[in-house]
This record gives sequence, structure tokens and C-alpha cells, in this order.
Amino acid sequence: MKKVKNDMILSLDLIDILKSYELCEAIYDYIDTIKIGYPLTLSEGLKSIGILKENFDFTVICDYKLADIPATNEKIAKLSYEKGADYLIVHGFLGSDSVKACLDVASQHNKDIFLLSEMSHPGSSMFLKSASENIIRMGLDLGIKNYVAPSNKIERLSGIRRLVGDDSFIISPGVGTQGGDPKETLKYADALIVGRSIYEASDPETAIINIIKSL
Repeated sequence: MKKVKNDMILSLDLIDILKSYELCEAIYDYIDTIKIGYPLTLSEGLKSIGILKENFDFTVICDYKLADIPATNEKIAKLSYEKGADYLIVHGFLGSDSVKACLDVASQHNKDIFLLSEMSHPGSSMFLKSASENIIRMGLDLGIKNYVAPSNKIERLSGIRRLVGDDSFIISPGVGTQGGDPKETLKYADALIVGRSIYEASDPETAIINIIKSL
């Protein structure tokens, strides 16, 4: 993945396309990449990807954390890329066949994926933590260069960076509301994923400017 503007990705977890559009208008000068998940696309449909991509020329990461059998992953990936997604976030714990199904569809559309090995919420440590390194190694064996690793678990983030090397691109959620420190995170990650600290702020533009200044 190419460098992200201001090293920041907006996690757009609103459920209303008009409010999402207004938010993007307010902070468009500061970002060039957004992450859209289920809240918006389940509420407004897959058309929401194209609306935001076409009007703001964003790079769009669809965060569906794909975690199904290969045939189902393939269908979801195909629909997402056709509607404008540039990247999909894919869970690794389902195994190489499910991940490869997404990789193959991405290649057909000249797109790519991010492999998720571990998440930022506390419960992730119950099961994913012990499997994380094996998931990363599987990703490296598959030739994957893009990864998701938690900002608010800095020792895990730094360990994942050591595993994947400097040639891989890491995006990191858990900044701000979940406790991750932006400046410390960017020692190991290539871009921050920031959501609630921006879209729940009374003045999102000021919020994003303050985060950028803190870096």
C-alpha cells in the first residue's frame, strides 16, 4: 500500500450516508484513506462505498473481517471490489484456503487485502493472541504485504512488525478512545486507524488537526 496522507485512516463507522458525507467534507483536506465497515454498508448498502469514493477520491478499505469458507469469502470479496473497495480486511484464523480465496479475487480486480491476526479489544487476547504469530507466518507464506495490528497493545504491535519486516505495511486500530498512543504507534505502524475520536467529536476538523499536531 502507498503512504497514507498524515499517516491516518478514518474509521467511518457511522450508519447514515448523509452524516458520513458531511464528515468526509469536513476533514477531506487531512486524509486520503477511509475504512468502511458493516455499520454503514448494512444500513445504506454497498452503494455507500462508491458514493464516498467517487466524490472524495478516497482509497477505501472495507473492514468486513472476512471469516467464512472460501466460496463465501470469494462472493463477498467480488461484490466489494466491484462496488469500489480497494482493500479488504480478512481474518486469518480460518486458514490459508479462506484467505487465498480473497487474495485470488483481489488479484483479478487489481486490488489487495489486509490480513488481520489480532484485534484491539480486550477479548481478542482470549483466543487470537496465541494464534497471532502463526497467522502472520501463514500470511508471509502467501506473499501478503499488508497487515492489521493493535495500537493499544504496543508489545504485540512491535512483535508483529518484527515478524513481517520493514517491507510490509501495517495499519493500526485502537488509537485514542481505546487507549493507543499515536506517536508511539507510528514507531511500528505505517498508519493509524482513528474513528470515534474524530466522528464523535463536536468539531471533527479540530479533532483531526489536534491528532496530527500530536504526531
